[in-house]
Amino acid sequence: MSSPDPPPPQVGEKPPLPWRARLLLRGVTVLHAAALRRDGTVNRLLLSLFDRTVPPTASSPVDGVASSDHAVSDHLRVRLFTPTDSKGKEEEELPVVVYFHGGGFAFHSASSSRFDALCRRLASAVPATVASVDYRLAPEHRFPAAYDDGDAALRWVLAGGVLRSPPPAVFVAGDSAGGNVAHHVAARAPGAVAGVVAIQPFFGGEAPTASELRLCGAPFGAPERVAWLWRAFLPPGVTRDHDAANVPAAIARRGRLRAGESWPPTMVCVGGWDPHQDRQRAYADALRGAGARVEVREYADAVHAFYLFEELGESKRLLVDVAEFVNRRTEELKKERAEDGAARQ
Repeated sequence: MSSPDPPPPQVGEKPPLPWRARLLLRGVTVLHAAALRRDGTVNRLLLSLFDRTVPPTASSPVDGVASSDHAVSDHLRVRLFTPTDSKGKEEEELPVVVYFHGGGFAFHSASSSRFDALCRRLASAVPATVASVDYRLAPEHRFPAAYDDGDAALRWVLAGGVLRSPPPAVFVAGDSAGGNVAHHVAARAPGAVAGVVAIQPFFGGEAPTASELRLCGAPFGAPERVAWLWRAFLPPGVTRDHDAANVPAAIARRGRLRAGESWPPTMVCVGGWDPHQDRQRAYADALRGAGARVEVREYADAVHAFYLFEELGESKRLLVDVAEFVNRRTEELKKERAEDGAARQ
């Protein structure tokens, strides 16, 4: 007999975090709040003092992964992470994961130390070549700039980028706002993406959800901060029910996929202490309702952005889950291609 699911966190409870992670999350929350100005701009100088960045490591791999920066256009670059020990696989055998970092569309970059480390861990765990996209940030660059940059980066990868040969599969993935970007980039490239990995994707809507009300005091759940971020990203004058934010509602309005259409298999990762979890589950339900293949992975003790803390057990489990999803889907594609080739002979 299976044990019942644990009750959801309630108002006033605190997530089970080690003191170091708790202090760091508190510091980041205070920093972000201080950097958001009332006039709708961001104090980039203040952020630069605390958002530590790291250089690429092309000539001296770190933890078995080399990284290098590449220009896609005059304003867009990609940091490429390549495992130097690929568990017996050659580079051309590795899938590619096009990754979009989180930060509410307004913070961080591909060179931010914690996102650099996350992509390095992801490249090693799968193993895969990870292309981390340095998309333009709001409010200086509103919707659809992040989506345009994500689309350009994906097409750069699909066209070959700096890879020696076409990869067996290309995925899009992202966390928080990056998960939102990953969804919209996949929607622009039907048939080109092998799968979508949405890690605690950031969606919105005018009516608050039960989890947003219950966990408004949890990390990255303050309603005023969330409202500021959407105002900074969305077109002026629209509400949070815009299709860029309220993705579950947009999918539901569109209805089932038409004959011949397809949505790539998708994995949605949900944290039990994430204020945005109801919208993430609604996203998974909307995709299923449209006829897509969706897996939901639950991390009961996870706060929003838990994946940035390597020492957390659920952060380690996330990497195992993503690796399993990417590798299983890559093998499915290889089998499908082999069967198609045999049928043509």
